Amino acid sequence: MYEDDAVVAFLDIRPLARGHTLVVPRIHSSGLADLDAPSADAVFSAGRRIAGALRRSSIGADGVNLLVNDGRAAMQTVFHHHMHVVPRWNGDKLRFAAQLLTRRPHELDEVARVVREALAHEN
Repeated sequence: MYEDDAVVAFLDIRPLARGHTLVVPRIHSSGLADLDAPSADAVFSAGRRIAGALRRSSIGADGVNLLVNDGRAAMQTVFHHHMHVVPRWNGDKLRFAAQLLTRRPHELDEVARVVREALAHEN
């Protein structure tokens, strides 16, 4: 459906919605941890372009979810990095674990602190 020097994109064979597209880097990466920055940028850029096309085309999406399942705990089943571009429409019934979310406002400061520390020690 789309390709350039860094990525290929094609329709998902088990789509969540009409137009559900996968964007895949040409280089192998099992997940985000081993995906180089230029390839990550290319995946997101292609996803953004496809999202716009899903809105402008006769698909007529009202919105788009960009999804990456990174690791088994995040329901990754194909261990080659890829991003889902899922078109959405007002009133559709598609939900992504909305009922499972638990708000924990008291943890925000602590979570922000540990993530900042990890970012400071990033290679």
